Amino acid sequence: MNRDTWERDVVIVGGGVAGAAIARELSGHDLRCTLLEANIDVGAGTSKANTALLHTGFDAKPGSLESRLVRRGHELLAAHAGDAGIPVERTGALLVAWTPEQRDALPGIVERSGANGYDAIREIDAAELYRREPNLGPGALGALEVPDEGLLCPFTCTLSFMTDAVLAGCELRRSARVTAVDRLSGGGFRVHSTAGRLTTRTVVNAAGLYSDEVDRMLDFDRFTITPRKGELLVYDKLARPLVSHIVLAVPTGTSKGVLVSPTVYGNVMVGPTAIDVERKDDTESTPEGIAYLRGEAARIMPALAAFDLTAIYVGLRAASEHGDYQLHIADGYACVGGIRSTGVSSAMAIAEHVRDGLAAGGLPLRARDPRPPARMPNLGEAFARPYREAQRIAENPDYGRVVCFCERVTRGELLDTAASPVPPADLDGMRRRTRALMGRCQGFFCAAQVAALLAESSGRPVDEVHGRRS
Repeated sequence: MNRDTWERDVVIVGGGVAGAAIARELSGHDLRCTLLEANIDVGAGTSKANTALLHTGFDAKPGSLESRLVRRGHELLAAHAGDAGIPVERTGALLVAWTPEQRDALPGIVERSGANGYDAIREIDAAELYRREPNLGPGALGALEVPDEGLLCPFTCTLSFMTDAVLAGCELRRSARVTAVDRLSGGGFRVHSTAGRLTTRTVVNAAGLYSDEVDRMLDFDRFTITPRKGELLVYDKLARPLVSHIVLAVPTGTSKGVLVSPTVYGNVMVGPTAIDVERKDDTESTPEGIAYLRGEAARIMPALAAFDLTAIYVGLRAASEHGDYQLHIADGYACVGGIRSTGVSSAMAIAEHVRDGLAAGGLPLRARDPRPPARMPNLGEAFARPYREAQRIAENPDYGRVVCFCERVTRGELLDTAASPVPPADLDGMRRRTRALMGRCQGFFCAAQVAALLAESSGRPVDEVHGRRS
């Protein structure tokens, strides 16, 4: 059929990290792309609340799609992060055995890692473990070292992918919840959303927690998403010297266990829990979850008890009844479902997989001239920040005018963010783009100034900017 039959070549449903990565990949070709996001911002669902690790895939199920895509995604994201300014810290991980049973499980994990193509893993004894992490609680029997696991900023990953897509011509529609998808008799689809209808040659379902519901709009019944709630504790920056590596637990059948880890923002994180819940919007913390994580923190690293909590946050993972990603591509439709905690690490490889599957199905791909990725504002504590850059401040004094004192965020950064290709819609969006409001006071001091600046730059009332949290 003629290309003019449809308004779009591709409509992507979902603006999480996978959807944004797919939008970036497909927008590098001569395609008319639109991304529909139900929230008022991209990356405002599962992609913003996770353990923020760059996974090697060492512990994935050998032979699974997840194993292959996490391994490839680690390679792609590590390269892209350097070009795009996504903060990544190569701390390495230590998977700690606390019981004889866990110690006996370590050789099996090494064998699984080798089957996944990752051979750098090695076993270390308790003496070496405590030399590496002297603040661990007593009783550890040994560990596995995974040197290539790392920390990253999940906020910047999604925003980087979406920024590249928008600059390459992808249309972004926010507050656009998909309500129905119809197959057209002559080929293609009609996508109905709260932001209007579109006809398209191809649909990509990257709707995360709602991917099963979108799949059923096209009369499939292949999987069901059961939200898995993960609560996490964030400790004050003064606790950061306590831990040098990502301290992992021996995984169980349903969870990777509770970890203690630095963050790229200079804090220490403990979590997550793993509780299946019914509601796909159940992001409230619980007294039971907080008590459990405090107990685990005291066991794994007792010195954390002397430090304050900065924040408690909750994420929902898109778990299904299957033990692998649910990627199905046929007849102009790509379903990307069941992407769990490894989704940030695998996102760019998922995008490649979708691209190749759609091309094999007949979607014409003519690559545009390559363009370098947009350089993102740095949110990493280990890298240069504007308030420390004398030359930058000399050129523009706004970079020396700190607005958020907890996180050292300047007026210049806030103004840049408000004028960016994918600007924030509310305070939560500003937080994920700048770190403002993330610190000890949680916005008590700076929220009014940040809201006023965002309202002025967006032309919206201050009350609206305050009230529309994602």
